Amino acid sequence: QVHLLESGGGSVQAGGSLRLSCVGSGDVDRIVRITWFRQAPGKAREGVAQIITGSGRTTYADSVKGRFTISQDNAKKAVYLQLNNLAREDTAMYYCAAARSLLGDSWREPAYDYWGQGTQVIVSP
Repeated sequence: QVHLLESGGGSVQAGGSLRLSCVGSGDVDRIVRITWFRQAPGKAREGVAQIITGSGRTTYADSVKGRFTISQDNAKKAVYLQLNNLAREDTAMYYCAAARSLLGDSWREPAYDYWGQGTQVIVSP
């Protein structure tokens, strides 16, 4: 079993920054991909950034490219999401998700085996 715990959310003004953390515990060696998803009220959950744990390769959704950065620290069993130049449209609950396989659509929820409980990001005007 793998457990994921997000932290770092909060309330910021537009143009500000936050750094989200996702710390894993348990059998984390099984994890090959981690993706940050977000879900705003009334909208579908969407993937925003992902990393292949073995290679460090990263991929971003067009909506956040150039503003968000995903990174990992294997010694700490952690993945981070740096959010810069935040806008009101970024307000959402942010979740980290971990997959044991690279099969499937990496931007869709069914590809992931483990989920954290989420951390709230609120961006005010």
